[in-house]
Amino acid sequence: MLLTLVIAYLLVTIAIGLVAAKRVKTSADFAIAGRHLPLAMIVTTTFATWFGAETVLGIPAKFVNSGLNGVVEDPFGAGSCLILVGLFFAGKLYRMNLLTISDYYRERYGRSVEVICSIIIMVSYLGWVSAQVTALGLVFNLLSGGVISMPWGMTIGVVSVLAYTLFGGMWSVAITDFMQMIILVVGLAVLAVYAGDQAGGADKVIALAVSQDLFKFLPEPNMKDILFFLAAAITIMFGSIPQQDVFQRVMSANSLNAATKGPIIGGICYILFAFVPMFLVVSALIIMPEQAAQLIEEDPQKVLPTLVMTQMPFIMQVLFFGALLSAIKSCASATLLAPSVTFTENIWRQFFPHQGDKQSLLAMRVTVLVFSALVLLYAIQMQGSSIYEMVSGAYQVTLVGAFIPLLFGLYWTKATTQGAILSIAFGLSTWLLLLMTPAGEEFPAQLAGVLASLAGMLIGSLAPQVLKNKHGAHHVLQGTHL
Repeated sequence: MLLTLVIAYLLVTIAIGLVAAKRVKTSADFAIAGRHLPLAMIVTTTFATWFGAETVLGIPAKFVNSGLNGVVEDPFGAGSCLILVGLFFAGKLYRMNLLTISDYYRERYGRSVEVICSIIIMVSYLGWVSAQVTALGLVFNLLSGGVISMPWGMTIGVVSVLAYTLFGGMWSVAITDFMQMIILVVGLAVLAVYAGDQAGGADKVIALAVSQDLFKFLPEPNMKDILFFLAAAITIMFGSIPQQDVFQRVMSANSLNAATKGPIIGGICYILFAFVPMFLVVSALIIMPEQAAQLIEEDPQKVLPTLVMTQMPFIMQVLFFGALLSAIKSCASATLLAPSVTFTENIWRQFFPHQGDKQSLLAMRVTVLVFSALVLLYAIQMQGSSIYEMVSGAYQVTLVGAFIPLLFGLYWTKATTQGAILSIAFGLSTWLLLLMTPAGEEFPAQLAGVLASLAGMLIGSLAPQVLKNKHGAHHVLQGTHL
């Protein structure tokens, strides 16, 4: 019965997405909803992009093992990212009237930086979308009692998201996000109240979290722990700023006000609401102590679904899986669309510069289809990986390769193409070197990468200017001597 309702819910979201698809007439409609979304929809769609599988399953699993210190990356880093985008990036980028974030790299640094950053951004999405696909597989596997295998569950999930994203693009994503976020917020809030009652009151749940030191946020006062804490904090906080899905939401706004305020409100709501799944997982430790302890040892991502399936009435199960599917589908649709639009606009178009808008729209849809197939294969290969780790790992490549060129391009007039290229080269090579050697266990690879990227930008931009000035001074001295 529960599985039937879940499938019915999937069909309803597909139908809504397909109705929304009727608004798509141009590639701009498909990519950024024709810049028509009001503030309320910018808030829900930024919130929805972040509130995915890792928030409902990954964050509570990490929290119950490591406390707040273990989830600095997400939700704190992720929510802060949206706030920073609204404060410092949205206004400048919105005024430029671009279709993708990679268009900015072309306008500021030229074609070579555009292509390199496009590839970096597209690669980063593999891990993130795969995490959502893995969670979809887990949902169908649990609901069918193991009859639907993980790979088949993943396939069903991808097809259900693809059904409306393929036709409606950003319009379908935004409208389904709006509906799904209402279901998500109401569903999880009701569950939290019910679980709190089952556990003997919210005060008992909070007292248990305090007694287990789960609210400890800051690292141990030694250099190594502080460095790894900082590296975790900036991974999504900075690494997700040069991402197409965030940029799409900013550019889809119908005004500068909506573009700047939407991500700030969305980010604050995300950080606050991410505490609800954490509250639920601590409730599970009281409601089913032995089972929860065993699951934390085996697979902590299953604690919440098991709590709902074994300890709660049918209506609560419907609410939970409705909320979970809303979170996953809204996040997955956004992250399937973003790299596909980037590829079509910033790589494919260069080979076919004279193609019309209809051909561009068709190319975007074909790319969504191909990328979905690649993600599905990757997710099946990565079975058994932590959803939280898949998401956090996805952002490291954009942090070390694309963040510094974006930041310095917007805020430093002396940033040059040579600086951007050197920044990307230094950042990526240092990050990979530490990832593949024991040095990465002593110093966080992503922090080393972003520092090297900063050095590359400064050296590449300033060194030619210094040499030019020296050369000019030398000629002046020679003239004086003569």
